Amino acid sequence: MAEQFPPVRRTGAKGDRDATTNERNADVRNCASSTPLPGQRAGDGPYGNGPPGGPQLPIPRLPDQRQGTGPRQAYAAIDLGTNNCRLLIARPSGENFVVIDAFSRVVRLGEGLAQTGLLSQAAMDRALAALHVCADKLCRRSVQLARSVATEACRRASNGEAFIERVRQETGIALDIISAREEARLAVLGCHILLEPGEGPAMIFDIGGGSTELVLIDSTAPVPRILDWQSVPWGVVSLSETCGPEGDSQAARTARYVRMRELVSDSFAPFADRATRFRAQDPGKGPMRLLGTSGTVTTLASLHLDLPQYDRRAVDGLIVPADSMRAISTRLSSMSIFERRELPCIGRERADLVVAGCAILEAILDVWPADRLGVADRGIREGILRSLIAANGQGEKMRAELRRMRDLG
Repeated sequence: MAEQFPPVRRTGAKGDRDATTNERNADVRNCASSTPLPGQRAGDGPYGNGPPGGPQLPIPRLPDQRQGTGPRQAYAAIDLGTNNCRLLIARPSGENFVVIDAFSRVVRLGEGLAQTGLLSQAAMDRALAALHVCADKLCRRSVQLARSVATEACRRASNGEAFIERVRQETGIALDIISAREEARLAVLGCHILLEPGEGPAMIFDIGGGSTELVLIDSTAPVPRILDWQSVPWGVVSLSETCGPEGDSQAARTARYVRMRELVSDSFAPFADRATRFRAQDPGKGPMRLLGTSGTVTTLASLHLDLPQYDRRAVDGLIVPADSMRAISTRLSSMSIFERRELPCIGRERADLVVAGCAILEAILDVWPADRLGVADRGIREGILRSLIAANGQGEKMRAELRRMRDLG
């Protein structure tokens, strides 16, 4: 039985459409598992430096050369995170794109990383198995242009680069270990259209497996301008492992949850001070707006809706009262792992990690105490796809979006 909270509503934004076609006989003559942008070396990011003055996020550099712009041109994005391996394959459709294939698997690449500083053999094997599936899909879908990225686990691990080379040799996929600021930029690019309309600064966040990114934006223009950002090394995997087992008693679980919140809040403190100053510069601009993209927020939104199983169409673009998310977080933090496993949309894969996500979410709500939280089941992969499509000469609005998205400065 779901807890009773105030009604929810959906945003009016129209997202990119899901796959509706049954393309099972894709032409496999062109098999490009990870093709760099024109003029780009494998592993290079297609981004230049932003304007001078303060820390900055990269700005896309649009290549002059264009290739393969036919109607059946397929693009792909792979996001290898600390916990998940995700693939999205799409074709342009007007100013958006249609997803024709997707894949997601929990690989726990960062398992044990907090203790050893290394990617374990078992974790790398799990990730490689998932990437082999991705490589097969790229071939079957005749992908012409792709970008594959790895995030915090590979950034932090001392054997991260060696693993990237192993992936290239065994699958043909050339993973690019991106910086935290590039990760933040791609997440904003992929989900900002779901932000509620309004005035004044707004915040977008991404809770990952190994890190969490907070991005403060000015959304008065059609394309948001990034005002400030921060990445902290706390994600659902890294925070869970740092704080150790949750304990058998409710008191032990509560104490662990309190410690989690304190660790994250301490890391957020410098950004929280800056965010408060930005908000003070625009008093009376209306309600604070907050949008989250992560497995944590989509899982909690599913519990709020009392869904029997996860449904992206019900969750992506949902607006949920922040108090609802806090109440669900508190309830989950006091439950045993066995009780959490029995809840729909959590199950065995998320039961041990969701509590850390709840602690991070509550710390974010302390930093930016909005009354409502927007939920996005989209992020880095969609940001990559929009970048690729725009860079390859398709989608005027997407190209304008990339040109105008200025980062810090």
